[in-house]
Amino acid sequence: MLRTAISGNYARNNHAFVVNEIGKAVVAGDYAVGSLLPGDVELARRFEVSRTVLREAMKTLTAKGLVFPRARIGTRVTEKEKWNLLDADVLTWHFEAGITEEFLQHLSEMRLSFEPFAARLAARNATPEDIARLYDLADRMAEANSKESFALADLDFHMALLGASKNPFMHSVGNLIEAALVSAFKLSSPVEDETQLASVADHRQIVTAVEAGDGDAAAAGMERVIAVGRDRVSGRISRGRQST
Repeated sequence: MLRTAISGNYARNNHAFVVNEIGKAVVAGDYAVGSLLPGDVELARRFEVSRTVLREAMKTLTAKGLVFPRARIGTRVTEKEKWNLLDADVLTWHFEAGITEEFLQHLSEMRLSFEPFAARLAARNATPEDIARLYDLADRMAEANSKESFALADLDFHMALLGASKNPFMHSVGNLIEAALVSAFKLSSPVEDETQLASVADHRQIVTAVEAGDGDAAAAGMERVIAVGRDRVSGRISRGRQST
């Protein structure tokens, strides 16, 4: 998700194109919850694809929870509570529709529900190799000279910490971290607002706590990193709203 946002290289095949266009429209509210999508003939003509490609795209959107097809009725947009917000595409479409402070708050709350505990587990379970990897990634963040290189090192750091927890379920929620860093990449970056060294110090403090086996300090450090990032992006959203 983050690498795609940086490179701008989105999937170009017909199936991915249709999924992306309809998915974005649903999340943006162009098709209201409970409404029926246009018929297959109209959509196939609009996107210049075969009915087979369209049906496969609808299967993908159904699996993501956005729509529900009914024979002889049509394909209806489902309630937002049924959308799979852990899905990378669904999260990406939210950012493309325009991130709100409410969405950012919800995302931060979810991160706070598992990342500090992952840091606590890492303090108990991390190997010397895990710790060396985390220090190396903190160094990469310090050496980053662009918001792109900083964002990628930041993502790798957080994913490496999930790995150091040794709980495989942690990887299943990694998209939430990536989504949060996409928002930071697009709206605000420590490289841009001259807080890079402070951010690096906060991340390095987490590694120091993990190395010392201090779960409380590791968890507290992660809570601080998440809160600081949330507040930085929220501040940028607020300033952007005031300038319009």
